[in-house]
Amino acid sequence: MEASGRWTTWWRKRERQAGAGDTDPVARLDQLLQAVAAGFPVAPAAHPAGYRCSCDRIGCPAPAQHPVSFAWQSQATTDTEQLTRWLSRDPQANFITATGRAHDVLDVPAEAGRLAVERLDALGVVGPVAVVGEDRHLFFTATRGTPQDEDEWWPSVLDSTPDTMSEHPGLRWHCRGSYTLLPPAALPDGSEVRWLEGRGPERRLPDALRVLDVLTDACTEVGAVAEEQWLIG
Repeated sequence: MEASGRWTTWWRKRERQAGAGDTDPVARLDQLLQAVAAGFPVAPAAHPAGYRCSCDRIGCPAPAQHPVSFAWQSQATTDTEQLTRWLSRDPQANFITATGRAHDVLDVPAEAGRLAVERLDALGVVGPVAVVGEDRHLFFTATRGTPQDEDEWWPSVLDSTPDTMSEHPGLRWHCRGSYTLLPPAALPDGSEVRWLEGRGPERRLPDALRVLDVLTDACTEVGAVAEEQWLIG
């Protein structure tokens, strides 16, 4: 990809001048550019500051897992120029991706996610899947977009603010009005958000309802039954 190569060269030169750390900023930039090329809108997020969140909010409920700005919905973009400007200002920044535009995300506990990956593989449904440390699996799907009948679908508030994350331990459906962390991202406990091998953003987005059927069964089997409230998200 020509654009990716151009920005990778720029970033490699910048890191040589600044002195690179233990992480590989070039590989990180490449992954973010792949997501943007796939149409995933991104916006800057907080990052770890030691064992705390860079936002410095006392008792931050979702350290390094929330957008920097309250205007993240209007900020979210697929513009590579803007992405590199954000990284230039804060090379440690995590990024979120706004859902309900190019994609939705079905978010489940890791035990259910591992079971679902096996079953989806057997069905030939190999869409993008990310893991959040050892806790959650994120299944990226095609978005329902804006259906004609708004009574059937409306903006999600599930996890659109960090304060609500612990209230929904089962299945979460991130659509319009929500977001998830985008790989690669670092967390304060030393874990990371990463793509499963072979399941990055280059994969075709599967139908959300097809993935939902498998995830719902997996959640039920491992005892992570989603509340009815997930249906609005």
